[in-house]
Amino acid sequence: MGFVPKKRSKRLRGKVKAFPKDDPTKPIHLTAFLGFKAGMTHIVREVDKPGSKVNKKEVVEPVTILEVPPMMIVGLVGYIETPKGLRAFKTVWAEHLSEECRRRFYKNWYKSKKKAFTKSSKKWQEDLGKQEIERDLKKMKKYCKVIRVLAHTQMKLMRRRQKKAHIMEIQVNGGSVGAKIKWAREHLEKPVTVSQVFAQDEMIDVIGVTKGKGFKGVTSRWHTKKLPRKTHKGLRKVACIGAWHPSRVQFTVARAGQKGYHHRTEINKKIYRIGQGVHKKDGKLVVNNAATDYDTSNKSITPMGGFPHYGEVNCDYVMLKGCIMGPKKRIITLRKSLLVHTKRAALASCCDDSLEPNNLSDRPWRMHNDRADCSLELWRTSNAVGLGFEHRVSVSVAAGAHEARRPGEDQPQVHRHVVQVRPWPLP
Repeated sequence: MGFVPKKRSKRLRGKVKAFPKDDPTKPIHLTAFLGFKAGMTHIVREVDKPGSKVNKKEVVEPVTILEVPPMMIVGLVGYIETPKGLRAFKTVWAEHLSEECRRRFYKNWYKSKKKAFTKSSKKWQEDLGKQEIERDLKKMKKYCKVIRVLAHTQMKLMRRRQKKAHIMEIQVNGGSVGAKIKWAREHLEKPVTVSQVFAQDEMIDVIGVTKGKGFKGVTSRWHTKKLPRKTHKGLRKVACIGAWHPSRVQFTVARAGQKGYHHRTEINKKIYRIGQGVHKKDGKLVVNNAATDYDTSNKSITPMGGFPHYGEVNCDYVMLKGCIMGPKKRIITLRKSLLVHTKRAALASCCDDSLEPNNLSDRPWRMHNDRADCSLELWRTSNAVGLGFEHRVSVSVAAGAHEARRPGEDQPQVHRHVVQVRPWPLP
């Protein structure tokens, strides 16, 4: 009953209701980030888990791809401690705010006068305004205990229909209060990438809103047992909703209502990879952001044809193990974990050189094509008894199997030591 009442979320973006505990001994860092769910795929990796049945074996695991363009810092907020909790003390905005950021403060940007933040921008241009900003920063340094920055997503990099940016407060942890304010002021109007916030193999939390399902009955919403056949006025109901007295329906009784579009937080999601987006290097366009040491082919994280109902991922991306809430294109909040992880599974490096999306080859195996007798020979080095000798496996294939074939004809598919002829024509 920890999720009752099951009601529609008030907001589309996941709200961070608790940030990690601050540690002044650590370097200054941000604790959250925003991304967009692109879709799911799978990887093949070698498990390093002694004692497990799959140790030193390859496993296929599902992963979720999140597109995370750099966020722009446009302000900072100082909080003071009160008997009732934290209270916002002072807020300082940057001099220049982009149009996509100011759109968030209007219901209809087209009909508005577009006057938002014109007064706060003038403060940076006048002497009295600069003195007021310095006075506010000094008060924040003296009284505040928590410093958070205001950052927004850059929708112009997403090439999506939405132009209105998502804005959130991100807590700054590490260092003293004065150092945090100095760091936040230096980063005003500057982008922050996801690699500056999270690291590979880190365990994080994801916060978002689930897929909406609409108004549903008790069988779909609460998975109650269906009533027997020939039941009067329906089967997908609850037979008894309570006793005569108390003459009220308890909140624990399953009832029809809203299903989906709930605000949820999922913890302990491991980051398998943080990839760089499409960029230019030495004047050349680099799209090779999904290759591994095992699969060195030049390919992008975007599958052929793009992610269904999403498209191409051209910005930086984060690969998370497993699934997360929400449909495609849903805004997802990534937060540093509130827990101190000590288990081996959480600290293990799962993104070594053995991880490869859509793995089709393996180093210990070599393929040799002898065109004279049209046979395939595979070698494998065996260390089972420490002798280091090679096993030779010869697989006979029909004559002419590897000769040049015209498009659309059946071709043999070789994967390790298994030879399989596709029964369907290739495109």
